[in-house]
Amino acid sequence: MDTKPVYKIIGIGIGPFNLGLAALLQPVSDVTALFFDQTDEFNWHAGLMLQNTTLQDPFMGTDLVTMADPTSKYSFLNFLKQTGRLYRFFIRHDFYMLRREYNAYCQWVVKQLDNCRFSHKVTTLTYQDGVYVVTVLNKRTGETSVHYAEKLVLGTGTQPFLPAFADRKAVPGIIHSSEYLAHKEHILRKGELTIVGSGQSAAEIFYDLLPEAQSGFRLNWFTRSDRFFPMEHSKLTLEISSPNYINYFYGLAPEQKRKILSAQASLSKGINYSLVDQIYDALYEMTVGGERVDVHLRANCELRSIVPSDKEGRYTLQFTQVQQQEAFAHEAGPLLLATGYRYNEPACLEGIAERINRNADGSFNTGRNYTIDANHNEIFIQNAETYTHGFTAPDLSLGAYRNSWIINNITGREVYRLEEEVAFQHFGNTITETPAVSLSY
Repeated sequence: MDTKPVYKIIGIGIGPFNLGLAALLQPVSDVTALFFDQTDEFNWHAGLMLQNTTLQDPFMGTDLVTMADPTSKYSFLNFLKQTGRLYRFFIRHDFYMLRREYNAYCQWVVKQLDNCRFSHKVTTLTYQDGVYVVTVLNKRTGETSVHYAEKLVLGTGTQPFLPAFADRKAVPGIIHSSEYLAHKEHILRKGELTIVGSGQSAAEIFYDLLPEAQSGFRLNWFTRSDRFFPMEHSKLTLEISSPNYINYFYGLAPEQKRKILSAQASLSKGINYSLVDQIYDALYEMTVGGERVDVHLRANCELRSIVPSDKEGRYTLQFTQVQQQEAFAHEAGPLLLATGYRYNEPACLEGIAERINRNADGSFNTGRNYTIDANHNEIFIQNAETYTHGFTAPDLSLGAYRNSWIINNITGREVYRLEEEVAFQHFGNTITETPAVSLSY
């Protein structure tokens, strides 16, 4: 090994979670950190940066640092103050920040950090002489560099998911919801869109195009769910996203966890109540006086296959009506699948495969402290622990909490105070839920 410095931690990927970690680590003087991302700049869900869409949780929870350190200079409120928008945000009287605003806020934080490197792709990881060797390609210059770290944190996030039958080679016209804005002009020129999916992204795109229906635009929306359901955000229900519930959920048996997750769709995969109402109100207003619009919403419809039709740029979609168990076909032009995101392991993990703890099915065996290595203190993960820690893994509101765990473990002391007992209700058969694996400093 050469004489280059050994960082305490190197992060792979700079999405909101690792960006929050980088910001929270900035004032921790005894932890040297470096973060790499292969993209050219921070840009969060650029294909869905619609004009009026907001995040689904209030700004205090979704910003990068506040729930760990409300005094941090990287908070959303400080961003508003420094950019001259604090009073305007206050007068707006809305706790939910615009998605475009969240992106601008994160970009503002990036510019203040000296530990983030974009256009840098981690190509290989190895373990030598007690440290991790991180080989990085600078995509701008083509040069390769080598860095060393005691610990790693994986924050590569999730990628757009398409079902196996949605093969883009066979059906090149498929659009994933994450790509919507790049294809919007093409969709408008075609004069129609078929949307398949039931979550927030599908609803936002449907609502964005709904005004076009008054000018003859044809809009179809199919979902496998039995209704276009809202996300449940009542206050006692929200306690299921608390640290108390994470501690409870972590201690359950794997089979029980899978059953619970399958029943919690309305907690994480639904549509904002306000947006459901806005869609209905818009449809109601558009049909005053008996006017007809070419808009169709169909629930209980499971997409089974997509076949190119004889007409160029058109497709035959084969559905099954779930409750009636009847097959039917639908002819579509432009087709948008709002089928969500899945975690894909970065290829660079192959070089340290022997150091990673896995379950029998090959998934990460994640510790309560968000580690996946055999020593339980070297390789941390962000947003890849749904099946161990619960449905909140991808939730922005738990990012600062998870990062507090990671930083406290890295330093061996309580840098950021963890509020573990926050819920009024109890989830287990004891009055107090304590962490399944307690922190040691």
